[in-house]
Amino acid sequence: MFTKRLVWNFCVALLISVLLTIPAIAKEKVILDTDMVMMYDDGVAMIMLARHPEIELLGVVTVAGNTWIPEGTAYALRQLELIGRSDIPVAEGARFPLRANRYETIELERQMFGIGASSYIGCFGRPEPASYLDVYKEKFGGEPTLKPIEQHGVNFLIETIKANPGEVTVIAIGPCTNLAMAIRLAPEIIPMVKRVVYMGGAIDVPGNTTPAAEFNWWFDPEAAKMTIRAPFADQLIVGLDVCEKYRFNKAIFDRVTSVDTPVTKVFKETYGPRFEKDANFTRLVWDTIAATVTIDPTLITEEQTRWVDVNADYNLDYGRSLGYKKQGPAGTQQVRILFTIDEERFWNVMVDLLTQQ
Repeated sequence: MFTKRLVWNFCVALLISVLLTIPAIAKEKVILDTDMVMMYDDGVAMIMLARHPEIELLGVVTVAGNTWIPEGTAYALRQLELIGRSDIPVAEGARFPLRANRYETIELERQMFGIGASSYIGCFGRPEPASYLDVYKEKFGGEPTLKPIEQHGVNFLIETIKANPGEVTVIAIGPCTNLAMAIRLAPEIIPMVKRVVYMGGAIDVPGNTTPAAEFNWWFDPEAAKMTIRAPFADQLIVGLDVCEKYRFNKAIFDRVTSVDTPVTKVFKETYGPRFEKDANFTRLVWDTIAATVTIDPTLITEEQTRWVDVNADYNLDYGRSLGYKKQGPAGTQQVRILFTIDEERFWNVMVDLLTQQ
């Protein structure tokens, strides 16, 4: 009896020691580079990344695009407040695209390249607010409980990548200005980046801001060209080729709003009026797809690898993304392009993360 007990104790001790030596499953380290909006695709993408147990969201860097920096920063802070994630730093990044005076000359560009008055041009279509505090007070009332870090977003990218070599996935769901500036200032970080996931480009389909160009890469074509040509270890384009296949609808809205939380309340306030006017209303979810396939790459059901480039010449094709099935122009890299996903599982992941208590 005594011998059996000794053997049993020895086996238990051995099992515990073995378990203690097994490393914990590492979380996917992510930086979200975003032209943040409130509870649309960027905001939903951030909430999903912040809540997923296998993702470590190292920080959020704002960039001009859909929103000006003060707007995007205010929206990022507010949504992090809603989910109680004061630990996630928000850094303000590039205020303007790389092309000098683009904002000031945008009306001339409309005339030159035939960009219609109804075409979406993001923050270029309105004045820039003075500060994120002004935006926050106007939109939400009172003072934010969080504030952005003092470090510039580009420097945050560089230092965070250097502190985690080979581990960081950068999800660039806005214009590529921050990432382009980071690799120009510190090209040594290029081999240190694990992966770049872009929401941008339109490879085999027309653009959505111009017939040639998708919005994010149209907003700063020089930056998109610079980053997509950088020899990162892995690059994945989540462009209009996949994004225009899947639409959020009332059935998904009803699933999200069936639970009462601070997040779903804002979600209901955002989309509820749309569905009250039109029960058949739908919208695309661009950035949410980029976040979800980072969370779970097995959602990808079809992708192709091509040499990819971006037209940065200031002409009618400004911002056009180009995918070559054979060897592309000198300097182009082979990049993965997403074409289809498992739609049912995609919506399930989104709903599950938005409805967490």
